[in-house]
Amino acid sequence: MSRVQLRKIPITRPNLGEAEVAAARQAILSGWITQGPEVAAFEEEFAAYVGASHACAVSSCTTALHLALHALGVGPGDEVITVSHSFIATTNAIRYCGARPIFVDIEPRTLNLDPALIEAAITPRTRALVLVHQIGLPCDMRVILEITGRHGLPVIEDAACAIGSELLVDNQWERIGRPHGTVACFSFHPRKVLTTGDGGMITTLDSQLDDKFRRLRQHGMSIPDTARHSSETVLFEEYPIVGFNYRMTDIQAAIGRVQLERLPGMLARRLALANEYTRGLGEIPGLEPPERPAGTRPNYQSYAVRVTANFPIGRDQLMQSLLEQGISTRRGIMNAHQEPAYAGQWHGALPHSEAARDGVILLPLYDTMTMDDQDYILETLRDLAAAIRI
Repeated sequence: MSRVQLRKIPITRPNLGEAEVAAARQAILSGWITQGPEVAAFEEEFAAYVGASHACAVSSCTTALHLALHALGVGPGDEVITVSHSFIATTNAIRYCGARPIFVDIEPRTLNLDPALIEAAITPRTRALVLVHQIGLPCDMRVILEITGRHGLPVIEDAACAIGSELLVDNQWERIGRPHGTVACFSFHPRKVLTTGDGGMITTLDSQLDDKFRRLRQHGMSIPDTARHSSETVLFEEYPIVGFNYRMTDIQAAIGRVQLERLPGMLARRLALANEYTRGLGEIPGLEPPERPAGTRPNYQSYAVRVTANFPIGRDQLMQSLLEQGISTRRGIMNAHQEPAYAGQWHGALPHSEAARDGVILLPLYDTMTMDDQDYILETLRDLAAAIRI
C-alpha cells in the first residue's frame, strides 16, 4: 500500500475545548478547589440525566466500586460474582474488601456476563454480584435481576464505560445509571465518552446507601465541608466511622458539567461512526462487527471487532500492520485471572473470556474523528485483506 503521507490516528481522543477551560478557570478563581458547590451541582445534573434519585461524585470508578462493595457490607471471607473479562479495577475493588472474586464466563458475541452461569456460581458465601456493561453495551438486566432477586443478592453495575447507554424496560428507554441494580458506578477517565480528567460517580435509588457513600468518601466525616463553611455558628465535625479520601475536586466537576451538556452531541456522533464501521466491515470477510442485541442502545465507548479464522492474518499481526500505517488499536478487553497479580488464584474454565482477549481488536473511535480518517481505516483494512490474499 502506498500513502502520500502517513497519518497518525489515536485509539481515542478526549473532546475538551474552550468551554471546559473557562469552567475550570472559574472554579480555580472561585477559591473553592476541592469538593464543593461545583461537585454538588454536577451530582444533581448527573442524577437528573440518568434518572437516578442520588448521585455521589468520587475520585474514580475504582473508588466508586470499592465504596459500593464496602457500603453493602462485603468483607473478608465473602464471595462476589463477577467477570474476569474487564479492566482489572473490577476485580481489584473486590479484593480491597478482602472478598474473593468468583468469575463467570461471558457471552462470546456481546462480551458481557452470561446470565446462564450465575446460578451455579452462587454459594452460601455470596454477598453480591458485580456486572460490567462492557465497553458501553448494557447487560441483560432483566434476566440477571430475576436471578439475583430470587437469592436476595445486591447488584453493582460497573458502568465505567456506559454513560449514555440505554436499555428498553417495559417499552420505555431508560439510561444506564438509573440504576437498574442496587448501585451503578461510572468512570470519567480520558478513555471514556465523558471525561473530567479522572473521576467517578455512584448512583443509587437508596437514600441510606447514598448517605453512606457521602460519609465514606470524606474520611467518615459527620459534617461535609460545604455545611461547615456556610454555617453561621461554629460546627465541629466527628469521625464516627473509618472512611477514605475519595473526593472529586470542584475543578473536575466544573469540567464534567460542561461535558454533560455536550454529551448528546458526542453520543450521536459516536453512533454515526459506529454505524459506518459496521457497514464497512460487512465488506471484509473475517472481521465481525460488535453485536447490538434488541432492546439496547450502546454508547460505543469502544468499537470491538472479532478477528476470525477467515481473516488471512491473526489479530496481533493485524494490529501491527495497522500501526505501521499510523492507526492505533488495542487488544480485546483484558482478563484479571490471566494477569500476574492474580496468577494461580482461579482454576475454573473461562474459554469465551480468553478467546475474546486474544481474538478481538478495538478500532479507533472518538466523536472528533473525521469521516476521512474513518475511510482511511476501512480502506487500510480492505487493502490488508486483499494484499495478503493475493
